[in-house]
Amino acid sequence: MANNLTFTMIKPDAVEAGNIGAITKMIEEAGFTIRAMKLTRLSKERAGQFYAVHKERPFYNDLCNYMSSGAIVPMILVKENAVEDFRKLIGATNPKEAAEGTIRKLFAKSIEANAIHGSDSDENAVIEGSFFFSETEKF
Repeated sequence: MANNLTFTMIKPDAVEAGNIGAITKMIEEAGFTIRAMKLTRLSKERAGQFYAVHKERPFYNDLCNYMSSGAIVPMILVKENAVEDFRKLIGATNPKEAAEGTIRKLFAKSIEANAIHGSDSDENAVIEGSFFFSETEKF
């Protein structure tokens, strides 16, 4: 099951721009099933916990401020080869480098406000999904 699950989060810029529906439609049309989804908002402290891996990086405080600046939509997605296929769907972190038709090419404003997060490994998908959803919420 591990390689059939991934985590994503529509970021504040895309939520504020009204792109939740368009992004979730792209996700579903790419063959993903949304297992869990909610609209929520991170406090700066909670954003700091989620991005703790980046704590020593120079962009950490800006990232925490940005991620707590508005509503987000975390989701658990299911599909065979989920992590790899989802990373292809969202495109490069820098929307200028993202392939045509990817979520970031279509909806990102900048490398910082890049519309969506996607787990980079099966292990991180489980960790990140568990940060937002309890076991009973996932199923």
